[in-house]
Amino acid sequence: MSVSYTATVEVTGEGRNGGTVRSTDGLLDHRLSIPKELGGAGDATNPEQLLAAGWAACFLGALRHAAAQRTIRLASTEVTAEVTLHHGEDGEFSLLATLSPRLGGVDQRTAEELAEAAHRICPYSKATRDNIPVTIEAVAV
Repeated sequence: MSVSYTATVEVTGEGRNGGTVRSTDGLLDHRLSIPKELGGAGDATNPEQLLAAGWAACFLGALRHAAAQRTIRLASTEVTAEVTLHHGEDGEFSLLATLSPRLGGVDQRTAEELAEAAHRICPYSKATRDNIPVTIEAVAV
């Protein structure tokens, strides 16, 4: 059985510089702001934080799925996602990302194998594959 879901979000105003992001179901409703590090007010969330949040949540689900497929019981799971907006010398903006999963109850090699499997499974990882540099830094805890 095929299951699908479509998230619909509208951004109004000035976009990342003082705009608002709202989902049609009303559950997401946030102001946007340019980070202080880029000369903005930094008083609201920004698109990079939203991407990092979604990716980390999806990646954690993919980790748990990969472990279940291998009948590995994880004692704990956490994922930190860092999404960097880079302004190159050519004047163009680009993204790069680091995903840092921390897996409890497994050894380092298993943590790395599960992280690589999750990177193949996760829809966010698939969407960004070969588009932006991604570093995976798995740690067994």
